[in-house]
Amino acid sequence: MKIITSKLTGSDNTKYLVEYCDADNFDDLPVDRVKQAYGVCFFEGKLLIGFGGMKKSWGLVGGSVEEGETYEQTLIREIKEESNTEVLSFLPIGYQKVTNIDNGKVIYQLRYVCKVKPYGEFVIDGGDGMSEKGITEIKFIDPADYKKYFDWGEIGERIIKRAEELLEQI
Repeated sequence: MKIITSKLTGSDNTKYLVEYCDADNFDDLPVDRVKQAYGVCFFEGKLLIGFGGMKKSWGLVGGSVEEGETYEQTLIREIKEESNTEVLSFLPIGYQKVTNIDNGKVIYQLRYVCKVKPYGEFVIDGGDGMSEKGITEIKFIDPADYKKYFDWGEIGERIIKRAEELLEQI
């Protein structure tokens, strides 16, 4: 299991410890602390990225787990809402354990590799009725070019690399 640790500061100056771990499943994670499911999505060899969200930047597509949803249901719903693409197949890549250094609160963020295909033309995601949270643009890019759009350091490198390694299995 590959583990990578990083410290970061949130937009509100909250300090976090982020620990990324490769994982083939998420069975041992505490269900009540899993808050996100995001996909490293590929269509015809190209990486899907979305622009928008709270940070108004490029990144992966996915979102928050809603009450009563499985992780997989969250992944499929969020990718459809944010990018108007259908998830054809997927596998777990790993997860991030995010610890708020000030209060010790821990959450988990799941990462999957996915094969997708567009339902049709891109439709802007309303972001739960709040346009400032939604994805306003998507692109399918060469995976080697992702750092032109976002650079998440060593953790991001591992997530993309592992996705490319596992892509052949789905």
